[in-house]
Amino acid sequence: MTFSIRTKLFLTLLTASSLAVAGMHAFMAWSFNNGLLELAEGRQQERLEQITERLIERYRQDGGWQEIAADKGIWISILTGFERAEEPPDPGPRGWGPGSGPRRHQARIMRHRFEEPGIWPPTPAVERARQPDGPPLLLEMRLMLLDQDGNPIQAQPDLLPGTPRFPLRLDEERIGELALIQGPFLPESGELRFQESQGQALLLIALAMVLLSALFAFPLAHRLAQPVRGFQDTARRLASGDYGARAESQGDDELGRLGRDLNALAQTLEANEQARRRWMADISHELRTPLALLRAEIEAAQDGVRPLGARTLEALHGDTLRLGRLVDDLHELSMTDLGALSYRKADTDILEILAADLDAFRPRFAAAGLGLKLHNPLAEPPVLWADGHRLSQLFRNLLHNSLQYTDAGGELRILLDQAPGQLLIDFQDTAPGVPEAALGHLFDRLYRVEASRGRHSGGAGLGLAIAHNIAEAHGGDIAALPSPLGGLWIRLRLPLQGATP
Repeated sequence: MTFSIRTKLFLTLLTASSLAVAGMHAFMAWSFNNGLLELAEGRQQERLEQITERLIERYRQDGGWQEIAADKGIWISILTGFERAEEPPDPGPRGWGPGSGPRRHQARIMRHRFEEPGIWPPTPAVERARQPDGPPLLLEMRLMLLDQDGNPIQAQPDLLPGTPRFPLRLDEERIGELALIQGPFLPESGELRFQESQGQALLLIALAMVLLSALFAFPLAHRLAQPVRGFQDTARRLASGDYGARAESQGDDELGRLGRDLNALAQTLEANEQARRRWMADISHELRTPLALLRAEIEAAQDGVRPLGARTLEALHGDTLRLGRLVDDLHELSMTDLGALSYRKADTDILEILAADLDAFRPRFAAAGLGLKLHNPLAEPPVLWADGHRLSQLFRNLLHNSLQYTDAGGELRILLDQAPGQLLIDFQDTAPGVPEAALGHLFDRLYRVEASRGRHSGGAGLGLAIAHNIAEAHGGDIAALPSPLGGLWIRLRLPLQGATP
């Protein structure tokens, strides 16, 4: 059986409340019972002291235990505290009156039932008390009197073993002792009724608290589950393609942070969907242009407008090469996005790689009327843990970008510098520059500035995106800034040897 989160929250809150109420009820019942037993024990001790004083006084009057041994009525009178002449009167109506009270009632019971001659305590009463469901004996009926030598005066010898003894002393002389038959402390009948009524009251209070907890837990569970249902609806809309869906997020608790995270996810999905659509549109546009040129050339040759000669074949070949380069760049970019390019890193002298790439591009820069300068103030060649082939690919993309977009008569300056744990390589070229609003998009795939630097249509806008991925794969970063020479400034940061890529 599957429960909703609201039901689970309700059951959790109700269970926690019920356990708390049950624990409180158990603790209060235990504390009340212990307190009642302590009260009964204190009263028992007080009654023992009173009985002891009466016994000692009787011993003083009689000069011994002979009278008590001969007359069980005297023994019961001492136990109950009422002389025979003080026969307790019957209680008044409803138990009220001068003769009412639990102590007088107990005295009357013992007087009428057990004053006749016989052994003490009465065997039938002891036998009933020893039964599992039998009533416990009163304190007075569990006391037995012994003389100073331990001989029974009012006692059953077979009940004496194992009983605690309470000595009786007159003027520091031991005159006898009381033996107490083991048994539970018996509270007064009124206390028993109070204990029973309080137990019932506590149980009713506990049940009422559980019901009250259920009444509070249901709306609280509903309120706690309401944001979750909103998150669920938002997730369903996102799964169905509605990336504009947003969840209500309130507060700074876990649910509030979850709502903000879900909204951030929705925003990312929406941005990725927009980027995917732009990506597909840009790829279609980039592929459509060379394909249209090829189709036009071929149809012109078929219609006889252009002769199928060497120049036509050369133009068709050039269009095919441009289309091939575009497909290769797209494939390489997708590989760098996925991290599928193999990087064989080793200790690499980056200055050696950069110098070799500069030598390869110098003739092309000279043919375009551009200067190419390298400024290296570092005392020692910088060594990096890197893939030299991929770094060369990055440098060539940056060099090709400057070669393609820098006006004739300008130059490209490459400056090396070192920061703590990093190598800085700056590519600064001359005019034309890049609008500041476009600097943050230069590393986006298929992005080309629609300005003076974009008037040449030879590139597909993928070189800088590939360079960005290669820099990140080496643990570095790349950024675009306005060049102090009037053009574009590309700053490359790479970790030096020993830094974690």
